[in-house]
Amino acid sequence: MRFDTDTYREITDALMRNKRRSILTGFGIFWGLFMLLFLIGGGHGLKQLLEKNFEGFATNTVIIAAEETTKPYKGFKEGRQWNLQYKDIERLKALVPELEVVTPSIPEWGYTATRDEYTATCVSKGVEADYTKVQAPTLKFGRYLNQVDVAQKRKVCIIGERVWKTLFPNGEDPCGQYICLGGVYYQVIGVDVCTSNINLGGNSADEVTIPITVMRDILNSGDRVGIICAVGRAGINMGELEGKIRQVIARQHYIAPDDKEAMMLLNMEVMFSIVDNLFRGINFLIWLVGIGTLLAGAIGVSNIMLVVVRERTVEIGIRRAIGATPRDILSQIVSEGVILTLVAGSFGIVFSVLLLQLFEIISQHKAAFQISFGTAVAALLLLTLLGLLAGIAPARRAMNIKPVEAMRDE
Repeated sequence: MRFDTDTYREITDALMRNKRRSILTGFGIFWGLFMLLFLIGGGHGLKQLLEKNFEGFATNTVIIAAEETTKPYKGFKEGRQWNLQYKDIERLKALVPELEVVTPSIPEWGYTATRDEYTATCVSKGVEADYTKVQAPTLKFGRYLNQVDVAQKRKVCIIGERVWKTLFPNGEDPCGQYICLGGVYYQVIGVDVCTSNINLGGNSADEVTIPITVMRDILNSGDRVGIICAVGRAGINMGELEGKIRQVIARQHYIAPDDKEAMMLLNMEVMFSIVDNLFRGINFLIWLVGIGTLLAGAIGVSNIMLVVVRERTVEIGIRRAIGATPRDILSQIVSEGVILTLVAGSFGIVFSVLLLQLFEIISQHKAAFQISFGTAVAALLLLTLLGLLAGIAPARRAMNIKPVEAMRDE
């Protein structure tokens, strides 16, 4: 009877030690999967927040602006000031057929918009109707400029979100009402709530957009243009067109062909590709770190199961003695490893989703800080595979335990 009591105590103590080890190992797996999924969801949300800065902006756009020349050419000295002209738009359309849209923009800073007792500091921008192909507006009220507005020089405007909230604090539809801008009254025809931070002239929330023909008359700018936006056709690499665009404009304005500083060409395609490559690298790093952590957890499971088998030698020997087959022992050890990884992994998925949901609420739902269902399923399948592999070596060791040797070990 004393033998049976000591054996029972030994088995019970081994089970308690193994339970504590399993909890620690399960926490490691939980933490590894939690970090992997949290980083994936967090990275996805951060990318969406960053992409909102480019929201609506055509990715295949080149922005052209005149700068001071830095080299003498054909009798002109260096340091010469020059301006883009409407004729440059026609030349680009005729000589660079790869461009789908070529449209001007004239931004002016330091304006104040007023309505009754309300005042808002803003940026005035004159554009044509096809500017929507460069940056698509997000209209809360009304409409955008059209060709008739531009051709007839109508004094109409689209106001940004901050200007609207300042001049119309009650949040009403301002369309049809008038605001004063630079001493001239304009009828509001739309409210643009675009959140893009890439804007030609300033933040879109602070803009008042008017027909470019009206802006030219106000500034008495004649044929001069502040900025030219060129959008390429689908499938066209804008980087390959930069040299051609530069050549067409430089030849007309007597700019040295090698004077790169005399003309600013901002290729938005490059900026978007930089962002994509950045997050591609971040995603690779996330998966590398996350899978490495999970592998470390699986190795921990395997080590724990080996210790479990060694400490449960007597128990396994008794099971073999009363008729358990090697297959029964194999399925027991492997299933314990799989269950341990799945339970810990499930808690990791739930906790990561809850924390990501909290981040989404903090960001006011401006981005989806979440993981896809497919990602969660793939993570569970990976954990199942790791748990299965982690249990093979301990299971083979347990299968080789013979009842006589187990009793002798006792």
